[in-house]
Amino acid sequence: MPSLGADMVAGTLVEWLRRPGDRVRRGDIVAVVETQKGAIEIEIFQDGVIERLLVEVGTTVPVGTPLALVSGIGVGAPAAPTPPPLRPEAVVQAPAPRVPIPGPQVGRPLASPAARRIAQQFGVDLRALRGTGPGGAIVSADVEQAAKAPRRFDPAEMRRAIGAAMARSKREIPHYYLSTTIDITVAQRWMEARNAERPPPQRLLLAAPLLKAVALALRGSPELNGYHGERGFEPSPAIHIGVAIAIRGGGLMAPAIHDVDKLGVDELMAKLRDLGMRARSGGLRSSELSDSTITVTNIGERGVEAVFGIIYPPQVALVGLGKPMERPAVIEGKVLPRRTIVATLSADHRASDGHRGALFLAEMDRLLQAPEQL
Repeated sequence: MPSLGADMVAGTLVEWLRRPGDRVRRGDIVAVVETQKGAIEIEIFQDGVIERLLVEVGTTVPVGTPLALVSGIGVGAPAAPTPPPLRPEAVVQAPAPRVPIPGPQVGRPLASPAARRIAQQFGVDLRALRGTGPGGAIVSADVEQAAKAPRRFDPAEMRRAIGAAMARSKREIPHYYLSTTIDITVAQRWMEARNAERPPPQRLLLAAPLLKAVALALRGSPELNGYHGERGFEPSPAIHIGVAIAIRGGGLMAPAIHDVDKLGVDELMAKLRDLGMRARSGGLRSSELSDSTITVTNIGERGVEAVFGIIYPPQVALVGLGKPMERPAVIEGKVLPRRTIVATLSADHRASDGHRGALFLAEMDRLLQAPEQL
């Protein structure tokens, strides 16, 4: 059972998508797990063959419990680096009973390819549906109808889980906080010029250049990008930014966009839109919730000038972005209105210090003054 965030202590297996004997490749979806944040698709990170399924559908098991036995590990692509395991409080990580799972529970429900695509997009569990197609097959209309029903989501449970994780973070992580005001006038004008002849679905939002600036600035501040575990701080060679997204009905999740420093701004904007849609409809993958190397919260859209966040363990830093505001600034002896934003950094003193954090924020500022180079 993968850890899908510091606030997760256990998950319920709701569907197996593969059966013993199936060959799997890195990135394949093999199961669906229900957490406080909804249904999450579980990926496999190495090539191999599924030998045995160890957890029955409907079973709730702690993070770290083996779900399946896979042979042939190492014959394909190398495994993706994984963050240090989280150690949820008050959870006994005993392995689940190794009970062979009957075929009917393992097999995929009879459904059309179109129905499967729609179900994946909206996070609908096909096993819970009664098909109206030939032979009882699930068709597109069945999935679309189910997608309109309220999601199985308990905001109170999520709030408790988030509260426990953040309380642990504040107890165990020696936070330090920095802030700076960044002039984004040039970036705003550059973005408006690019949007002028684009239809609304293709227009950039300020979040895209801001995230790209965070990612590029992290290249020079590896002490802020990685995980703190039992062996201390381990920097990550990749920059996977977790983007904090508010969920309808209450609650929060921070799925990751991978390799942000290597994406163009337009590609990054497309991924942001896709991630937001799937986060709110229930179509996220396990890798998007388990391998963020840093988190960014852009709470400015809620109208606040600045946010000083709590680090999401085992990460070692969090960037907060406030709302863009018009402020007076003195430029070449003249007082002029400028568009600004307050950027903050919450960082772990075990991995970095205020000097390194200040250099990171200064580099963010410098990058946003030349948005065409992002």
